[in-house]
Amino acid sequence: MKKINLSFLLIVLMIAAFLIGYGSKNGVSLGIFNNQKAEEIVEQAIGYINENFLAMSEEGATLSSVEEESGVYKFTMMIEGSEYISYITKDGKILFPDGIPMVEEEEQTEAKKMTCEDLSKSDEPVLEVFVVSQCPFGTQMHRVLNEIVKNIPELDEYITVKYMGEIQDGKITSMHGDEEAQENLRQICIREEQKEKYWGYIDCYIKEGKSEECLANSSVDLNALSQCVEDSSRGIEYAQKDFDSVNEYTVTGSPTLILNKENVSEFDFGGRTAEAVKTVICCGFSSLPAFCEEELSTSSAEPGFSPVYSSEGASEEGSCD
Repeated sequence: MKKINLSFLLIVLMIAAFLIGYGSKNGVSLGIFNNQKAEEIVEQAIGYINENFLAMSEEGATLSSVEEESGVYKFTMMIEGSEYISYITKDGKILFPDGIPMVEEEEQTEAKKMTCEDLSKSDEPVLEVFVVSQCPFGTQMHRVLNEIVKNIPELDEYITVKYMGEIQDGKITSMHGDEEAQENLRQICIREEQKEKYWGYIDCYIKEGKSEECLANSSVDLNALSQCVEDSSRGIEYAQKDFDSVNEYTVTGSPTLILNKENVSEFDFGGRTAEAVKTVICCGFSSLPAFCEEELSTSSAEPGFSPVYSSEGASEEGSCD
């Protein structure tokens, strides 16, 4: 049985008195709430609570927010530093201290999922994908993107992989240490100055994380790469632009997807799969290109370093924060 705390009882007592007395006290009728805005309805209820029950309180109740939910107004108020959520009918006649969900949590989550119609459109959509190179879920997303580009090369121009980190004392840093930071910088330089080699390098790197071997296999110009990494006006500046984007979008986890400057979850579209992320990108087009009709793998990509795209029991969800 759910334990009722004193705070809950306080709200119940206030509401009981509100329902019994507000309609007659000082000749005021609940009917005055009819056809008024939600804010006005809730503010009058809170005003009555303050006047009759919280007169001795230094701060009283204050309205934090109000919104429509399931045919009533849901509002949040603060009382002595604590937050309370209550509900009131749109005509202002019945006030509820709490709401009891009549659907399972999974159903509520499902109802809030984004759809293709919810995403902003553009003639040239941009999917910005934020990762760090040695996060198992970052490599998982790299694996998904690599699968997309392999099968639908046209989508490459609509995908930009960006890296998380900071610049401290002129040096790049990352959440998993210097080795990851240097790998991030290496991949950033390849992306910026040898773009045609980027996915070939990633295709190799996500298998075992062998950077030197993958640089050779993907025919990266090592001299140009070295100059980029060592020249602060190149590699570090490229990295700083990535980190500026991290701050702009308040990115906190690897991977994070931003489509047309809006945060989007691949799990709303089927999970961390090639088909789901392809769908996210294609939902960003004002007019759907023909290549978006191609169906890709609906299997969850393997996290971490792996020689295969997917295996039985592959982890579906996770991030490095």
